[in-house]
Amino acid sequence: MYKHSVRAQALRLLERGHSLNSVSKQTGISRSAIRGWRDRIDPVRAVATCCRCQDLPTAPPDPAAYCYLLGLYLGDGCLSRSTKGVYTLRIACADAWPGLQDACETALRTVLPHNSVWRTQCPGCVAVSGSSKHWSCLFPQHGAGKKHERAIVLAGWQRDLVAEFSWEFVRGLIHSDGCRITNWTVRTVNREPKRYEYPRYFFTNKSADIRDLYCEALDRLGVAWKRPNAYNISVARKASVALMDAHIGPKY
Repeated sequence: MYKHSVRAQALRLLERGHSLNSVSKQTGISRSAIRGWRDRIDPVRAVATCCRCQDLPTAPPDPAAYCYLLGLYLGDGCLSRSTKGVYTLRIACADAWPGLQDACETALRTVLPHNSVWRTQCPGCVAVSGSSKHWSCLFPQHGAGKKHERAIVLAGWQRDLVAEFSWEFVRGLIHSDGCRITNWTVRTVNREPKRYEYPRYFFTNKSADIRDLYCEALDRLGVAWKRPNAYNISVARKASVALMDAHIGPKY
């Protein structure tokens, strides 16, 4: 269907580090066709092994990247399964944060380096996605329905990783469902109203289980937090905000 020169051009672009989505846009060739060509010449990609599927399961090779991706998944991610048993992990990243899109793509490529990653423009956001038969092994929390309507419980090996890489986990949660804002209040000084501004972190999620995982991580890290309402977790104390700034900072 395609000339040999066209196929060679597409494969050269892949070798230079371009994503399947990028190559498809540049050449007009479907992603599935390009993926098939790539896997036929590089069978290692097609049969990539999984650290959790081995006879003796191990942790992901880059646990820090995994914990960050776990936070993104629990916030704005979803897993869907095709009829061929392949799972697609999609993380919704707002258009306002291009740096978040890059960080998400890097995490996907790091956690499963033998699988393709692509971006899809959606209304108001970009879905950063990757397909593999092994995403369900790495994220056993997947299931039918919305996350806040079912139990979200980490496996033992996940809890061990999150305990060791709590900042990466919190960073993923903040990058997905959190923000750093500037609050203000008015106080009377010498009988005159004076406006004060101060930074504050918010994390918002409808799932009580996910909120609890976030709060447990903050407790381990020595970050003081409060619940101003049912779905929000606030970090406002000066020392705690400074700690969050040192490890997370505003999205960009």
